[in-house]
Amino acid sequence: MVLDKEESVSLVSLRSREKPRACAGCHGKIRDRFMLQALDRYWHEDCLKCACCDCRLGQLGSTLYTRANLILCRRDYLSLFGVTGNCAACSKMIPAFEMVMRARDNVYHLDCFACQLCHQRFHVGDKFLLRNNMILCQLDYESGHLNASTDRQSQ
Repeated sequence: MVLDKEESVSLVSLRSREKPRACAGCHGKIRDRFMLQALDRYWHEDCLKCACCDCRLGQLGSTLYTRANLILCRRDYLSLFGVTGNCAACSKMIPAFEMVMRARDNVYHLDCFACQLCHQRFHVGDKFLLRNNMILCQLDYESGHLNASTDRQSQ
């Protein structure tokens, strides 16, 4: 298996006169009407699974990932090997599959996207402002708890 590769998964039909193929997962004969083709091999639909979460890869779409001899779904591949950087508020790593909030060049966990003075979480449509690269609610921004000489940036 190739390290760090994205592969496609195809559903193919077994023709009635065609000799049954061996499954790359269980090594049994594939006698089903349909089989999956991936990694230049054939699989029962139930045998092509993610090595981490055991989900059936033929049902998730047409992509799987391989690395270090593991066959993985997108979520687990990104969880194990993908990195998007660190949260600007808590400095912890943000996995590549996680939803984030962005303000200018900063990226935040959804739970960390809050006023950095009063810790009020922002919701969709809420107004926030940036001052000294800190996210502030409108009340804390206007009360001037920080140096007021910084330019106002509405988002």
